Amino acid sequence: MTIIYDTPRLVIETKDITLPNGKERKYLFVQPVEAVCILPTDEEYVYLIRQYRAVIDSYILEVPAGGMDKAGESREDAARRELAEEARMKAEEIIPRGFVYSSPGFCTEKLWLFEARGLSPCEDLAMDEDEIIESVKVKRDDVFGMITSGEISDAKTIALLTRVLAKEK
Repeated sequence: MTIIYDTPRLVIETKDITLPNGKERKYLFVQPVEAVCILPTDEEYVYLIRQYRAVIDSYILEVPAGGMDKAGESREDAARRELAEEARMKAEEIIPRGFVYSSPGFCTEKLWLFEARGLSPCEDLAMDEDEIIESVKVKRDDVFGMITSGEISDAKTIALLTRVLAKEK
C-alpha cells in the first residue's frame, strides 16, 4: 500500500490486490468520506439545486448532498444539515432510500439516499463559501424527460430521483 494523498475528507492510495481468479493487480483507491444525498419533494414538485462545479466548469442540476465529515453526526442529521445548507429547507420527515456507490471501479464512496417530506423554509445554516447554488423547482412529471434529454446528468441525482419516483410510474 502506498498513500498518495491523506486528508480528513479524502485518502488516495494504491494497493496490490489478489483478485478472486488469483491474478494480482495494483489498484488506485480513492476513499472519500461517506456522503448523504437528499431529495426534497412534495406531491407535485421535486426541489433540486443548480450548483456551479469548478471541476467541470459548469452549473449542474443536482440534489443537495454532502460529506459526512462532522464527528458523531448520524446519516439523518447529516441529511438535515445539507438540506438546510444547500436547499435552505427543513423537513418534518427524512425517509431513508438506501445507498449507491458513486464509482466503484476506483472509488469507495458510499452515497446514502434520503427523501425529505413536509418541507418548510430554513435559514438556520450558512452555505459554504465555495458553494454557488440556487434552488430549482421541478414538476415531478417532468423529471424523467429531463433525465432522458440530459438536462439532469448528475449520477447521484438520477439514482435518487429514480429510487424515489420510479415506483410512481
